[in-house]
Amino acid sequence: MLKQLFPILSWLPRYSKKYFFNDLSAGITVGILLIPQGMAYALIAGLPIEYGLYASLVPQIIYALTGTSRQLSVGPVAMDSLLVAVGLSAIAAIGSDRYVELAIGLALMIGGIQLLLGLLRAGFVVNFLSRPIISGFTSAAALIIGLNQISNLLGIEIPRNSQIQNFFFSASRTITDIHFATFAIGIVSIVLFLVVSKYRNKIKIPAALIVVTLGIITVFGLELEQTGVAIVGAIPEGLPTFRIPTLNNTGFYELLPIAITLALVSFVEAYSIAKALEEKHGYKINPNQELRALGLSNIIGSLFQSYPTTGGFSRSAVNDKAGAVTPMASLVAAFLIALTLLFLTPLFYYLPKAVLSAIIIVSVIGLIDVKLPIALWKSHKIEAGLLLATFIVTATVGMIEGIASGVGLSIVVLVYKQMRPHFAELGEIAGVYRNINRFPEAKIRPGVLIVRFDAALHFANHRFMVTSIEDQIAQRTDGVQTIILCAESIGYIDASGITALENIIDDLEEKGTSFRLAAAIGPVRDVIESSKLITRIGKTRCFTSIEKAVEDIYKPGSIDADLKRIATQVDTPDLDDNE
Repeated sequence: MLKQLFPILSWLPRYSKKYFFNDLSAGITVGILLIPQGMAYALIAGLPIEYGLYASLVPQIIYALTGTSRQLSVGPVAMDSLLVAVGLSAIAAIGSDRYVELAIGLALMIGGIQLLLGLLRAGFVVNFLSRPIISGFTSAAALIIGLNQISNLLGIEIPRNSQIQNFFFSASRTITDIHFATFAIGIVSIVLFLVVSKYRNKIKIPAALIVVTLGIITVFGLELEQTGVAIVGAIPEGLPTFRIPTLNNTGFYELLPIAITLALVSFVEAYSIAKALEEKHGYKINPNQELRALGLSNIIGSLFQSYPTTGGFSRSAVNDKAGAVTPMASLVAAFLIALTLLFLTPLFYYLPKAVLSAIIIVSVIGLIDVKLPIALWKSHKIEAGLLLATFIVTATVGMIEGIASGVGLSIVVLVYKQMRPHFAELGEIAGVYRNINRFPEAKIRPGVLIVRFDAALHFANHRFMVTSIEDQIAQRTDGVQTIILCAESIGYIDASGITALENIIDDLEEKGTSFRLAAAIGPVRDVIESSKLITRIGKTRCFTSIEKAVEDIYKPGSIDADLKRIATQVDTPDLDDNE
């Protein structure tokens, strides 16, 4: 039990020097990347720069102790930082003490929700966030993140906005006031970042560190801060102090919607990355323990002034490629962050904000998914529509509204599909019964209608099944005397479904048509036998396969007198005839 709560107890006793050198190299690489990245993401969240470093410290340590992924790197991320800004800017002024207090309290609430879900083994809730919904949401969020960095990139004032139409309206008013020195730094930083990233296998130093270093040297050497280039300025030195977040009832209820959204979204982010790393390296992660680990990371992180965190795409990829073997790499990265907070923050005084914006823009470009919507449009147009709807609502209305509408539409589509599942008439081809719409050459036996219902039979779709059977009978011109319902795809029947079958049998008997049930699975047979339906069907008319149901129709002494008459009047093909 203790090892489940603290997976470090499983791998630490087997830890070796060989692992340490790999983890040391990876940890240093991630730590160097995380310093400018953490600052940049704090900028997105509307928080002072140092809070990005605080969020990169304690949560990373806690996850290393409690997480089940060996390469996942936990800390601040772009999308969650934007969600923080969107949610909190409606409650408090960005950068104010109240705003900072709410951001830290939000981390505590998110951690509490995730920990509770983990303890309840409720990791399945993320199944409501399908891949198209996440893709549409992530792409829109990435677009909004990138657009909101144009202000720092161009050196102009554009109010932060999570609705792209409002952003463009605001930008159109100040676009002519571009600060060209700032713009030059931003563009050169983006180009340099892309070039260095392209040759990262040859250049071992992280691109972010190179861009940050050159940006600081340029501003300091040319004294560009005196010409109006915005810089980071003084960053408080020292480790974050222990402080219990304070939230009154008003603040709690104001933060609850964004807390629930972020708790689920951040878990989906982290779990999807961890799952990919699991498949690559062949070990197992536990989704419920991942929930607990992320929850504890946010809870304990909030006690040390951290805002919400989760697993990062780019950092985890860098951590993996740098050779990380265990979470020890995260402990090394956290140690490097601690050294930076203690001794190195003065080095970042002249860091231009345009460089941080450049890092953010390049980082989020990869989050805009173009391939999936194209692929879905070719094969799953409804899901492509869900992706597009989520993208549009997220980009134009709001991030919480976007993901809520995506989930809501997904549920509507799911219910609709359950109300109108696949229904097919079957015919025989080469001894196998197939959908006659897909296999027109399949043989249809005179007077016999064989149908298949491909879903659980319940209150939402039982009328559809009845109507479908009636429609198939009406389309037949040979006078249907027996109906065989293939139940192999029916996984469950509720009370409404039982009643519907009883009514079908009554209606058919009034018309002189018999009913047979074939290939029902065990749980369905149990329901049928425990209800009155078995007496209506009759045990002698329940069969383990369609073949046996058809064979019984034509055998001597069949209980269907009408079918005996049909059997003597038509030329019945041999059951073994495969022509």
